[in-house]
Amino acid sequence: MENFVQKIEINCDMGEGFGKWKMGPDEELMKYIDVANIACGFHAGDPTIMMKSVRLAKQHGIKAGAHPGLQDLFGFGRRQMVIDPADMFAMILYQVGALKAMLDLEGVPLNHIKPHGELFHYMQRDLKICRAVLEACGLFKVPVYGAKGANDEKAICEELGIVYIEEAYVDVLYTKDMKLVPIAPDKLVAMEDIYKKTLLIGKTDATVDEHGNPLPLGFGGAPFSICLHSDMPTALENVKICRKAVDELNSEKFSK
Repeated sequence: MENFVQKIEINCDMGEGFGKWKMGPDEELMKYIDVANIACGFHAGDPTIMMKSVRLAKQHGIKAGAHPGLQDLFGFGRRQMVIDPADMFAMILYQVGALKAMLDLEGVPLNHIKPHGELFHYMQRDLKICRAVLEACGLFKVPVYGAKGANDEKAICEELGIVYIEEAYVDVLYTKDMKLVPIAPDKLVAMEDIYKKTLLIGKTDATVDEHGNPLPLGFGGAPFSICLHSDMPTALENVKICRKAVDELNSEKFSK
């Protein structure tokens, strides 16, 4: 991971509107992030939005990766579904391949792949699904972003020769077992807590769980990626305050 993440970075899910419906303030968010995870049309996004997102990332010099999800526009890819592993393999190829065609057109490399929402949780519950997703990802020869503590996913990546980029989360909650609490309106994190959590992770290698108890993460002082979500009500303010904390940490720890 150290060859790909040289300092603490912010990655953010982008391009998650559909048709005339806009989700996050992507044009503003791009000014504060390092890596964009671009929706590929299944949970959100459409061909025009995907193309626009690619060009926006290119304009701002932001690394661009694919953000495939479950085929669930109505539920924003956050509802549980039962999918055959062979179908899942094809769904990942379909989504990432479409985005890569647009990136190729613009001369922008595919930086990584990061599963979205319920697909992320599905992979942690079902190792057959996890393997199907990662075998499809492996064909693109780029890193996969995933949660710190998702040890089964990390092990399959290592088996398949895929670089696994471990990330931390500051705008969603953790359980005591280092799992993510599904995003819901009553589970939002306050902006001031995002700043505090970012500094806490950077300085102590730990965060807090949903009940406020200490939760060690285990980055071991190495640089890491922080995930933020563009569909949060305060997405722009979240990214700005997280950027402030990340810049402070990088200046202190990774400026040389």
